[in-house]
Order: sequence, then structure tokens, then C-alpha cells
Amino acid sequence: MLRSLMGAQKCWGLIRTRNLMELATKQTPASFAMSKRHYSPPTHIKQSAAANDSGTMAEIKQEMMKRLGLEPGYNPIPKSREQLLKYQPKLEDLPPRAMQDSFTTAIIPLSTDRTLQDKYVTYLGNVRLGRLLEDMDLFAAWCCHKHLVLPNLPEGVHLPYTFVTILVDRIDFTNVLASGTQDIRLSGHVSWVGTSSIEVVVWLEQMVDGRYQKLTRALFLMAARNATNTGASPVNPIQPANEEEKVILAGGADRKKKRQILCAQSIFKVEPNDPEQTLMYELYKRTTPTHTLELNKRILPPNCRWMEDSFQMSTIPSFPEHRNHHNRVFGGFLMRSALEISWAAAYLYCKTRPKLEHISDISFEKPVSVNSFIKMTAYVVYTKENYVQIMTVADVLDTETGSQVTTNTFYYTFSSPDTVTEVLPRSYHETMWYIQGRRKFEASMSPV
Repeated sequence: MLRSLMGAQKCWGLIRTRNLMELATKQTPASFAMSKRHYSPPTHIKQSAAANDSGTMAEIKQEMMKRLGLEPGYNPIPKSREQLLKYQPKLEDLPPRAMQDSFTTAIIPLSTDRTLQDKYVTYLGNVRLGRLLEDMDLFAAWCCHKHLVLPNLPEGVHLPYTFVTILVDRIDFTNVLASGTQDIRLSGHVSWVGTSSIEVVVWLEQMVDGRYQKLTRALFLMAARNATNTGASPVNPIQPANEEEKVILAGGADRKKKRQILCAQSIFKVEPNDPEQTLMYELYKRTTPTHTLELNKRILPPNCRWMEDSFQMSTIPSFPEHRNHHNRVFGGFLMRSALEISWAAAYLYCKTRPKLEHISDISFEKPVSVNSFIKMTAYVVYTKENYVQIMTVADVLDTETGSQVTTNTFYYTFSSPDTVTEVLPRSYHETMWYIQGRRKFEASMSPV
């Protein structure tokens, strides 16, 4: 959990992401000439599974607990699921599934549930986007449940699986301002599988003037684990039901390769390229006085701020309330917490209310226990015109030793109504953050 498709012609354009994939060899204008403004679920899947309504998100959570054999209430010693290990299937025992088999929808009933509204609404009456990230994470796991079919599992035996979020792909937002008092619909389906990994695409739409308007979409990569979360478990392969599903599936391996390449090219693993090294020297010249021999002295140009003075921090104690079905801190809670402090950092930096434009890839490397202290630090690492790039680092603190381990790094792009003050790095490691933030910003501004 720690350190993460539109008409028939638009299906692929939604689930692909600019920084994870290119399908130049198979791409056709009719199928792929899409922009990031298009977010509707695929017509061919939607029509095939129109009756596959899963109810409300609260009902989904209850059904998942039932399938896993879990009960409401917290126990410091979780109920053992070790007896389910003997029911783990072999890959050859799992029948193929089409994408439309896992397609489903769910509702967040904000228009009728006033108590629920209080959890989702901002003081201006809009939706808290962090709450929606929590729902999308849970819904992605539900789509994994819908995909999974175990023909040899005896009746009455609980599902011998655990689903863990590995990463969340690039998330872009439309210009629809989500209301805190209107229903929101989630849609999604499994779009690719490996031996034990599952890719799920999730959309958000809201009822506006009698019809659903697109809010966002995200691509989740989930891991199927055994009943005790101690090893990988196989999942049903995909047998495409039509040409559109074949195209989507064909891109899965390509997206995986792109993820590996991007990870290997991180500024924290390899040195900056030539243009970036030139930029680093320009930053040095701008912040070093030319009329003195004090080479260790730094100067701040007019209308600029040091990066070291442009951050916000919060330490969050986690509680059982924030746990997932497996008594670890829920990945959606971490995403919400990181987004909200990032928004606060952008707001205080811009001195005006910012708009969230983009969330870069989120990876989940390690589980977090429910008794952890989580330190979230949101840095302004890059600015351009009216945009602010935030890097938020999540650290888990050891209460006994005082040590801390970084578990997640999040990147958010916000826009401001006005031109923002330029942020500048003062140290070498801040310069690396600046370069990485610049990369993330340029990726977020490029068309899908």
C-alpha cells in the first residue's frame, strides 16, 4: 500500500496515459486521436453490462467484507485467514474473463444522504477530491472481485485472496466543478492482467442538470495476494470479447514497459541530462552574487522565494478507522491526506484558492500499520506562470527509535488565477527536486 474508456472509438484514449504508453504501431486516427478531456466509459462494455450496478459504495464495502469473511469492528489481533490458503487456485484452473465481465458501476448518494454530504463537502459546497480518491481506490479493488472467478472454490468458503494497490496512474481533471450535494457515479473494469497483477480503469462522473458529466479517470495497478497477504496469487486471464478489448489488452505490456523505463530514468537514480545540467548552472548563476568573492553566499532574485521556505508539514496519527480490510492503513486514506496538505501548501503559496489540474503516478511500496505516525511534507518544487508543482513526501515515524522511512512521494499540479511567485532551490538536493518537479509539470501539461 505504500513507498498508488468513452465510446467504442474513445475507449483506449481514456485508459492510456501519456507518460506510460505509446501505441504508435497499432494506433489509428479513429480509435486513438483522443484528448484528455474525454472520459466516458466505453459504450461497447457499458451496453454489455448495463445491468451490472453494484449499488452504493457503502454496499460495496459491506459485500467485500462478506466475501472475505470479515466482520465489522476492530480487533488488535486480526481474524486468522490461514485456513483459506489451501483453497488458493492454480492458474490453469482459472477460466478466462472478458473485460465486460468486470464492468460495474456504483453511486455515492450525495443528493439524498445528508450525513454523507458532511464527509464530502467543502465550505464552498464543492466536493473534497481527496474523499473521491479513497472511493476510487476501494472501487478498483471491487472490480478485481468482479473479475475473479474460482470454479473449484467450495460453496460457503470465503475468497482466499487479498488485493493490494501497487500504483495509481496519471490522473487529470476536467473543468467540471463537482458539487457536494449531487450524486457521483463510479464506473470501471479490469483492463489488463499479468499472472498476479491486475490493471483497473476507473471513471468518476457527476449528475449535472439531469445528465452525468465527466470529472476524472484513473488507472490502478493492483496485486492479487493470497489469503494472508504473504505471497502472490494467480488471477483469471483476459479473453477479449471484441476488437476494442483486444486493443486495450494489447497495450498492457507496453504500459508495463513504460512504467519500468520511467522508474529507471528518475532524477534520483540517474544524473540530469544535458539541458537539465545547463538549467542547473543557470539557477546557480542567478542566485550567486557576481560582485563578491563570497562564493558560498546565495542571493534571492526579486519576486522569488526559496524552496526551503515554501513547504507545509503535518504529522498524522493513524487509527483503526483508517484501516483497510486487512488491518493496514488504507491506501486511499494516504492519498487523501497527501492531497489535502498539498492543496493547503499550494493555497498558502499562491495566496488564492488553487485548482487541482493533475496527479502524477502514485506508488505504494510498503504496508503501514494502523498505529503509525505518518509525516506528510508538501514542498513547492517548481513554478511556471500561474502553475505550482507540489512534491509531497510521506514518511512513517518509528515512535521508539525516532527514525523515519519514506513510503510515498506524490506530485500534484495546481493552477492559480494569477501568476505565482517563482520558487528557486538553494541546495543541490533541492535542485534535484526542482528538476524532478519540472519533469512532472511538463508531463502533466502534455496532451494525452
